[in-house]
Amino acid sequence: MAGTRISNEELDKILSQAEEKERKDPKKRWITRMMRSAKQYHKMCPYYDKRTGKCFLKLGEKCERDGKFDGCPVFIEWLSQKYDELKSKGRPLPMDFLDLTLSV
Repeated sequence: MAGTRISNEELDKILSQAEEKERKDPKKRWITRMMRSAKQYHKMCPYYDKRTGKCFLKLGEKCERDGKFDGCPVFIEWLSQKYDELKSKGRPLPMDFLDLTLSV
């Protein structure tokens, strides 16, 4: 089996570059923080209707993920829109998911 080996220094360099990119994007950091915070309070997506299986964010369409919001593109897009909205209005960004839901 032929393969190339990568040295520890090269691996560290690649990982540090990836971490730098992640640190530079405040929007992505905020969205990640809100996802982690939401997971603390909710087992299922807070915008999922268990009874009907529909997503409130998609205005009543069926949820394709059955309420799992970890990595859900609809939930991430909603958080992204909230970030843009709050930044454009000049309002401070909430540090917790519950603060975000109260400010909406």
